[in-house]
Amino acid sequence: MKNIMEKKEKMEKIKIIKNPVILQNLCIIRDRNTNSQEIRIAARKITRMLLYEASKCLPVTEKTVTTPLASFKTETIDPDINIIISPILRAGLIFTDEAIDILPQACIRHIGMYRDEETLKPVWYYNKVPMKTQNPDKFYVFITDPMLATGNSLIEAIKLYADKQIPLENIKIICLIAAPEGINNIQSKFPEVEIITTAVDSHLNEQGYIVPGMGDAGDRIFNT
Repeated sequence: MKNIMEKKEKMEKIKIIKNPVILQNLCIIRDRNTNSQEIRIAARKITRMLLYEASKCLPVTEKTVTTPLASFKTETIDPDINIIISPILRAGLIFTDEAIDILPQACIRHIGMYRDEETLKPVWYYNKVPMKTQNPDKFYVFITDPMLATGNSLIEAIKLYADKQIPLENIKIICLIAAPEGINNIQSKFPEVEIITTAVDSHLNEQGYIVPGMGDAGDRIFNT
């Protein structure tokens, strides 16, 4: 019974967002014949919907608004919280423009890692996270990376914020496509962190790429 409950809790921490618009744009970014400009446009369309889903966790507060007809009380995002968008460079940058449009009050904190092609382990080269976190309960973090492959880079990113006492429930992983191995890796270490994606693919190949995936997301997004 305990194992069944644990499995259910893990599944609840994975949100696979699907609708016809997402499916159409997933086809575009996966197609080997799609050029970089078309991939960027399609990825941004998907990103917007993933961010809307992620933002459901943000607390709201009551506010009085005066329309041309009357004043009334309504709800809005609590202005006292701190929202952080944390893209993992370089591919995670594809999320940034949409994030700023949707959540203009958010702070963008970049994380720079690349994957060692032999060990598949992340190698640090940039960290924009050193910051003070008074009242860590009021921090909400969205870590973005198009591909959740091994999950090693994302685990290192989660650690940065967890070490600042930010509740793990306030940290979200946002990715376009995920692999089961990466999901299991993250959930084995940070089961409280929610993963929001549009697809969980078959597996990782020997080089650590998601199959069927979309190839190297950074190369395809930035035409390198």
